[in-house]
Amino acid sequence: MLATGSQQSQAPCPCRPEIPGLDLPVTGTLKSSNMEGTVQSTQRFRVTGLHCASCKARLEAALAAVPGIQEARVNLADASATLHMLGSVTPLRIQEAAERSGYGIEIDSGNVPEQEEREDTARLSRDTLVAAALVLPVFLVEMGGHVHPPVHHFVAQSIGLQASWTLQFLLVGAALAGPGRRFFESGFPALLRGRPDMNALVALGTSAAFGFSTVATFLPSLFPASARAVYFEAAGVIITLILLGRLLEARAKGKAGSAIQALIGLQPQVARVVTESGEEDRLIERLEPGDLVRVRPGERVPVDGSVVDGSSLVDESMLTGEPLAVPKAEGDVVTGATLNGKGALLVRATRVGRDTVLARIVQLVRDAQATRLPVEALVDRVTAWFVPAVVLVAVVAALAWLAFAPELALVAGVSVLIVACPCAMGLAVPTSIMTGTGRAAELGVLFRQGDALQRLSSVDTVAFDKTGTLTEGAPRLTHVEVADGFERQEVLKAAAAVEALSEHPVAQAVTSSEEGWPEAAGFQSLSGRGAVATVGNQQVRVGSARMMAEAGIDISTLAEAAKDR
Repeated sequence: MLATGSQQSQAPCPCRPEIPGLDLPVTGTLKSSNMEGTVQSTQRFRVTGLHCASCKARLEAALAAVPGIQEARVNLADASATLHMLGSVTPLRIQEAAERSGYGIEIDSGNVPEQEEREDTARLSRDTLVAAALVLPVFLVEMGGHVHPPVHHFVAQSIGLQASWTLQFLLVGAALAGPGRRFFESGFPALLRGRPDMNALVALGTSAAFGFSTVATFLPSLFPASARAVYFEAAGVIITLILLGRLLEARAKGKAGSAIQALIGLQPQVARVVTESGEEDRLIERLEPGDLVRVRPGERVPVDGSVVDGSSLVDESMLTGEPLAVPKAEGDVVTGATLNGKGALLVRATRVGRDTVLARIVQLVRDAQATRLPVEALVDRVTAWFVPAVVLVAVVAALAWLAFAPELALVAGVSVLIVACPCAMGLAVPTSIMTGTGRAAELGVLFRQGDALQRLSSVDTVAFDKTGTLTEGAPRLTHVEVADGFERQEVLKAAAAVEALSEHPVAQAVTSSEEGWPEAAGFQSLSGRGAVATVGNQQVRVGSARMMAEAGIDISTLAEAAKDR
């Protein structure tokens, strides 16, 4: 009996995927007219203290000034710096250059500090809530009085303005000294270095408002009667809103980096290593090339390697997008993070750690995310002069209002300092790159350069490398060609009886098209070819043309008929 079918599926690719860029070395030889033979290296660092686009520009300039650093790229969205270096540059010199500019820097270990990021976000969320709780009563009293004047009259008659201002001083002072302390700790040092950043703007604005209000509260005789007013609510609201903005930024950064975290999450953390004394669980970091690793059914392959024993179907869709599992047997290559089927495999590790395909994919995505887009050059030119220009405009605004409406001069100057935040400009491009390249990586699309994203705006045609790339990954039986002398229903039931014992996706397509098949005995899976079993008193073979040819079965007539479909 012969059961064949024309199915809308694609033959699995048994070859190891070749991904452009993954085999490029991190270090190499730079060949130029004046530096031929100089060793070039690229190193990624984690950065702390970045808050705005001005921070990014300042740190890039400081790092680029270190002798031996050819190019410095700082990514505000994921708080990282990528340095291209010529010759030998010690980490100490890099750290000193960063610290002189007010930032912390350390070599990136390659692991996403997920727990640390969650703790930072939780701390920022807590600070925002505390600041809001302290400032809200002040805001309601002051702004409520402007909207509904009887509120001010009630406060004056009940506890008095002096007591009200003193309470506002205590509440807002606690907000500035607690949740808002971070702005002063980094803002004033940056101001003293002559390189003001966003923190400096916040520190200047809130200090001016709080200081003026404090003097008006406790030393009112220093001001004329017309200028005796407090702006505690302005300082408090500024701190609260900036903290809220930082919290939203932190959450946006976390979402933008989630794609890399998802890729890294595919890597098992523990492998079952086979040794002379038995088997033991070992952390991935401790694996070495040559180790024998046991991969049980349903587990992800922990390392790149070759199969030395066993056979199974391995889902490589995370690499190739191929919906059909690939048969693996002795001598075949397997890739880390791919999903093993129902068989057990013994794998000899050939690549571990940062040498694995998955690690290089992650690095490729990170490199693309760190790429400077052409549009960023314009942003950098603007932000380099942005903060000094804002300070100048704030001073001019305050002086202008001082001449015409002195009571509004401080408010005008502080308002300019606060609303002119360059964070949106600095975060827009890198966050878009991280989100776009990260989401593309989840879908199996890898960008070697992030600027390809900007060029995509002019693309009107996309060519896919092979059929099946856009399919759902679930093969479906659409047509059956039956040889003379056999009934279609009889053939399908016999094929379903054999395929019911197989884990192959094509087998699932056959069984899903039929209900109520007989029992099969003596099932045998022939890796990469098909399966054979006994149904009733007949031997049934279901598989590829190669399998049929090996069994001496001529299917040329059926193949031609199926091709016409």
